[in-house]
Amino acid sequence: MLMKSEGKVFSRKSTPESSARMVETIYGCKWSLTVYQLLESGINRPGEMVRSVDGLTTKVLNDCLRRNIKFGILERISYNEVPPRVEYKVTQFGIKFIRILDELENLQSEIEDGA
Repeated sequence: MLMKSEGKVFSRKSTPESSARMVETIYGCKWSLTVYQLLESGINRPGEMVRSVDGLTTKVLNDCLRRNIKFGILERISYNEVPPRVEYKVTQFGIKFIRILDELENLQSEIEDGA
């Protein structure tokens, strides 16, 4: 005869795989955090981004932007103008995600200060 457990049963908590992979990928891209700073300061056009940061190339920026769009952090806005104009903005999800990255940065500072 099996006895029934009287307490609550907890299942093993697993790692949130897709969000963990997203954080790893974005932190692995050394330019993403810089792009977020540029967007926060009102610089939202790719050409202006490249001109604003030493060492940032158009190819690397495009790869970074594409990755952030794929994750839903940034949105690409194309205007039907001549010459064509493209701007980027942070999505609602991106605002939440960047807040998490800010908290990770704060945690890192606490670790470094305590060391």
